[in-house]
Amino acid sequence: MHVLRQGVHRASILSLVLYALALGAGIGLVTADYATRGGYPFGGVRVGAWTAWPKVGSVGADPYSRAVNARRGEIPLAVGEGMLLTAEQDESGRGLDATCTYRVAGVTPPARAWTVTVAGRGPRDSEAAPMREGFTATEILRETDGQFVITLSPEVQAGNWLPMPRAKGAVRLALRLYDTPVAASAGNLDRTSVPAITRTGCTP
Repeated sequence: MHVLRQGVHRASILSLVLYALALGAGIGLVTADYATRGGYPFGGVRVGAWTAWPKVGSVGADPYSRAVNARRGEIPLAVGEGMLLTAEQDESGRGLDATCTYRVAGVTPPARAWTVTVAGRGPRDSEAAPMREGFTATEILRETDGQFVITLSPEVQAGNWLPMPRAKGAVRLALRLYDTPVAASAGNLDRTSVPAITRTGCTP
C-alpha cells in the first residue's frame, strides 16, 4: 500500500510538471505571436504622427524586431542605408482607417531618395485592377515651396492620390528614407520635419 501511494504521488508530481511545461510553452507561443504580429514593439522614436525605427536593421536589433522582420519576410534598412518611419495614427491620435480620407502634407527629412507606401491591403486579388501602393520622391507633385500633399482616400482624388485598401480595417503608412544623415540621430527630428497626417472625412 505504501509503495502504491508513492507511485501515485510521483505520477501526480509528474503530471503537474508536464502541465506547467505545456502551459508555459503555450503562453510563450501566444505572447510571441502577439508581440510580432503587428509592428516593432520596442526601439521606436515618436515624431509627430510617425515613429522612427533607427535600429531595426542594425546588428544590435532586439530579438523581437528580428522576429517581426522574419515574419514579414522583409529586409530592413541598415543604419548606413537609411531609416524607416511608420504611422498608424493621425495627428489627433486616431487610428488610420481604410474608410476615411487623410491629408498627408509637408516635407520629409533630408535624404537622397524616399518612398511612402500604404500597408494593410491583404492578399492581392489577381482579378482586380492594380492599385498604386505608394509614391517616390521623384514622381511626387510638389508645391512651389517644395512641400507636397498626398491624399490617402478610398475615392479617386485629384493630385497625389494614394488609394486606400479595398478591405475595411486598420492601415499603416511606411516612409522609407534612403541614404539619410538622420539615420544616426533620429532623436533630433521634430514634427515639422515629417509630413503631418490629418483626417478630412470618413465614409459610412
